[in-house]
Amino acid sequence: MLCACIDIGSNTTRLLVADAADGTLREVMQQRAYTRLRGKNEVSPERIAAITEAVATQVRLARECGCAHIRAVGTAALRDTLNRDQLVEAIETATGLRVEILSGDEEARLAFAGATRTLGHLPTGAVGVVDVGGGSTEVVVGTMADGVAFSESFRVGSGFLAEAYLRSDPPAAAELLKVRQHAAGAFEGGDAPRPPVAYAVGGSAGSLRRLVGSVLDPDSLERGLRVLSSMPAAQVAREFELDVERVKLLPAGMLILEEASKLLGTPLRIGRGGLREGVILEALNRKAA
Repeated sequence: MLCACIDIGSNTTRLLVADAADGTLREVMQQRAYTRLRGKNEVSPERIAAITEAVATQVRLARECGCAHIRAVGTAALRDTLNRDQLVEAIETATGLRVEILSGDEEARLAFAGATRTLGHLPTGAVGVVDVGGGSTEVVVGTMADGVAFSESFRVGSGFLAEAYLRSDPPAAAELLKVRQHAAGAFEGGDAPRPPVAYAVGGSAGSLRRLVGSVLDPDSLERGLRVLSSMPAAQVAREFELDVERVKLLPAGMLILEEASKLLGTPLRIGRGGLREGVILEALNRKAA
């Protein structure tokens, strides 16, 4: 059965269409639009129109694929948007689809489900998941058998930090230091369990696979930061086949992932599933119940 999830986040609105069978997912299509939704403010009418148009396009693409079920969700930025009801109503009027605004706990739980259920193996012990978004970062620890045992949403994201500190292209050393200090401060005092293995999911993590490989340890993160600070974003995008808008966010995303790795006490492996996969899997479980 074909299912779809549209995730309205701080940096992007992302569509995943997947074929679900026997509890597993096979990706059919992905589509992404950089919509830049910044929480704690009112969204302008022009921005509401742009985001609504992006979601309407993704709904149309999903329906053209023959999706039997489409679910749209909003994360931290939409939770914090002052006039979020206006945006939700505009999307529903244009598409007939009601956006579900996830709590931080729901976001963490779904990211954990999507990350762990799409692994090529079933881990037997505790697993950590770090989901870096544009406006928040979710850190989750749990097991396949018992689900989430710990979750915390940290109010730091790649879009917020990039917008606040990164002015140069490539970013200057002083700018990167400010991002690093802010990220470290956001996690200061955090007390998470230390699992033997942890996975990074989200847009920054997925892009870093091309830049540094599948494991984010101190050496690979430092290597990636050297690349990002030594050439303009457009050149990095060409050489590593990445979207230039994502490249502009990557230094901030990397430094958040670095601090999350320290919090969990283990290098982060890059996962292949995350929030959107978790949303689709949960929808399937609901239909089967």
